[in-house]
Amino acid sequence: MNLSHGRMAKGALFIALGVLFPQLFHLVGFGGPVFLPMHIPVLLAGLLVCPIAGLYVGLITPILSYFLTGMPPMSPPILPIMIFELAIYGLVAGVLYRKLKLNIFVSLIGAMISGRIMYGFVLVIMLNIFAIQLPPGLTLKAAILTGMPGMLIQLTFIPILVKSLVGGLRDVKP
Repeated sequence: MNLSHGRMAKGALFIALGVLFPQLFHLVGFGGPVFLPMHIPVLLAGLLVCPIAGLYVGLITPILSYFLTGMPPMSPPILPIMIFELAIYGLVAGVLYRKLKLNIFVSLIGAMISGRIMYGFVLVIMLNIFAIQLPPGLTLKAAILTGMPGMLIQLTFIPILVKSLVGGLRDVKP
């Protein structure tokens, strides 16, 4: 799928926000792994622009953030995991909401589940590549429980943002 200049510009805005939001959260003392600030612009790109923009924003944002700020860290292999996780977040959010016309909450939850599945998949690959040994429950805790406040923030504020940016719609239709 080809991205128009307008969609590329919007995608670039969401990439910039994806680099900026974690910095703002860290400045006020909120941790990224708990509040997941980089996820918000990626999800918004998929919901507001298109699935392919969401995919690109999810791929590019953690890489650019790493080179500009050193976050997310390369080791342990958080950066590679987040690249794939966020790409799936943006893509699935856009497909479910914009293409399949599903409710925004269903779209967000579907994207979150898909992204966390990708997180687990890439984590297993990275653990095997780097021969890292982790306690069994630690990866589940890291993937789901630690990020629960961030997921609740996303489910609370993203629908409000989408509705206010797009205007009063079905339960916020594309």
